[in-house]
Amino acid sequence: MSILIVTGVEGARNCAAVVAMQLGMEVEVADGRKDALGALRRREFAAVVVDETMAECDPASAEAIWEHAGLAIPLQINFALSGAARLVREIRAALHRREREQMLARRAAAATIETELKSTVAGLLLHSQLALNGSEISSPAAERMRMVADLAGSLRQQLNSPMMARGDTAA
Repeated sequence: MSILIVTGVEGARNCAAVVAMQLGMEVEVADGRKDALGALRRREFAAVVVDETMAECDPASAEAIWEHAGLAIPLQINFALSGAARLVREIRAALHRREREQMLARRAAAATIETELKSTVAGLLLHSQLALNGSEISSPAAERMRMVADLAGSLRQQLNSPMMARGDTAA
């Protein structure tokens, strides 16, 4: 991924080179709204940094940039007051925050799916065992029902084992 810096400040390309070197990411500089929107149409960015002065002087342009930024992290920095070191800190912090949020979202989704699966498998196991206890099941149907009960029991054991023991590294 790369970073888009939107500013008309002279020396922005030098600042972008420092940011690129320190973060190990490609940095593209857009001199204004038109260039920024063109860059956003061409590709995705991890972060879009808009000069605060530009955003205050032309709020409609800044809003158009944010609307087209997609999933990029929006940052607004005053380039007249901030140096490359602060810009690097701000971008790094925003990227780390995004990574933590994504990790927490993945964990929450995995926990929800696991809970739903456990509930479904428990219901399947219960109903298959109840059907096996009934005396009116024919021999071929009973054989199939035993297979379903065995599979449901196996799934239940796998779901109840710790995630690391299953080889699950998504968490």
